[in-house]
Amino acid sequence: MTDAPPLKLLARDAEDLSVMSAALQDAVVAVKEMRYLPAERRFVLAVNRFRWEDATRARPTEGTPIYDRVHCGICFEGVDAVRRQGLDQQRAGQIISLLSMEAGDNQVELKFSAGITIRLEVDGLLCHLQDFDEPWPTQWRPVHPLDDERK
Repeated sequence: MTDAPPLKLLARDAEDLSVMSAALQDAVVAVKEMRYLPAERRFVLAVNRFRWEDATRARPTEGTPIYDRVHCGICFEGVDAVRRQGLDQQRAGQIISLLSMEAGDNQVELKFSAGITIRLEVDGLLCHLQDFDEPWPTQWRPVHPLDDERK
């Protein structure tokens, strides 16, 4: 495991959210770990995120690089409505991968694998992200078509 401190971020505008989105790229989440709390005007999710901030410092173990993943909580405040596209809520155990988060006029779009999109209608952007629990090792680094040759 790494000695890097847990990640804790706050997003108040589109630029902040793009930084947060980069840190969360390839985070995996079970459908049952996402909740809209209308009385509190919150949308929350608990994900298993790849620690991109440590990916260049992978520790080789018997020739295989070792990276880290960590549990991370995300909370969007001031959420008035949630729209889901392509999400089957009856499949609560389904695991999907977060690809990106984008802010627009009074909305945030969370784009997932399998063509799933969740649109949050918000009264201003306020999002908190915080790692919790201890990171654990993994040899699997997400790879994307535009990535360089590092693995």
